[in-house]
Amino acid sequence: MSTPVARHPDARDLRRWRRYLAEEQAEAAVYRDLAAKRDGEEREILLALADAEKRHERHWRELLGDDVGKPVRGTARTRALGWLARRFGSVFVLALAQRAEARAVYAQERDATPQMIADERIHEEVVRSLAARGRAKLSGTFRAAVFGANDGLVSNLALVLGIGATGVDPTVVLFTGVAGLLAGALSMGAGEFVSVSSQRELLEASTPDPLARQAIPHLDLGANELALVYRARGESADDAAAHAERTIREYRPGERSDSHRRGRDFAEIGSPWGAAFSSFCFFASGALIPVLPYAFGMSGVAAVAVAAGMVGVALLATGASVGILSGASPLRRAVRQLAIGFGAAAATYLLGLLFGTTLG
Repeated sequence: MSTPVARHPDARDLRRWRRYLAEEQAEAAVYRDLAAKRDGEEREILLALADAEKRHERHWRELLGDDVGKPVRGTARTRALGWLARRFGSVFVLALAQRAEARAVYAQERDATPQMIADERIHEEVVRSLAARGRAKLSGTFRAAVFGANDGLVSNLALVLGIGATGVDPTVVLFTGVAGLLAGALSMGAGEFVSVSSQRELLEASTPDPLARQAIPHLDLGANELALVYRARGESADDAAAHAERTIREYRPGERSDSHRRGRDFAEIGSPWGAAFSSFCFFASGALIPVLPYAFGMSGVAAVAVAAGMVGVALLATGASVGILSGASPLRRAVRQLAIGFGAAAATYLLGLLFGTTLG
């Protein structure tokens, strides 16, 4: 860490440095709390990040000297992140930490050292990589949850509002919504089953046979057909020949082949039945919400308003979740999800009004 700038600080400098000091202390605590929820390599990486924040903390302490003053609390954002880290330690917290590191507050700070600015950039990449591990584990389930629930919310809200706008009896709207729920949930479940099954079958067909490695020591070096394998995978003739010779030369009996990767890939894709059941449940849970007002005897504008309000809250929640997990702005993703959902529902409602007027 370079030597602090030698100049007399004014009151604004002291306030800013104290704020930075508090932020570094809070961020170090976040990484320690996250580390406490993990073990192995991830724990070591998070503790190393906490140590880096302590180095930054020492920089601000040196600048402040005797003017450290009373302890200052970190920002509300960082304190909230710490609260989540202590209680959950999930990939969502890592995604929020990634977003916090991306703010690069020292980039325009004259009293921050070049090393600190570089550290911020690297910290963002470290946290991004840790979050990517969690995203990979969550990808199948989370995708099914978000898309299933969102489809149920939007499609059944559009269906219920469209039918309700024609002026039919509320009981008809209720049964139409229930029918839409069951039909959509079954369709989603069947679609996910076919999709995941197809992914697994394609992976199975494209994965090298682990037993093929047993033939390597018996290959004829003069007519090295192993080179054909690598050429078929896209390597040039010279590269394939060199690759094949190296593989035969370095072959070790009993060495683990790439077959373990296939098991990991299958685990990430998931089970067809598990994906189908998850999609069915998530779609049904979303599709149930716009039906609830009619199930409790509401009708007319009141039922429409309550259904739209409940679905709006749910859409905001799913959009914000996607934003958090992707490291993007939760507010922006939430508003986008709301606009898309309400746009589809409004179009169907207007069509329902048009058909209701025509039929009337």
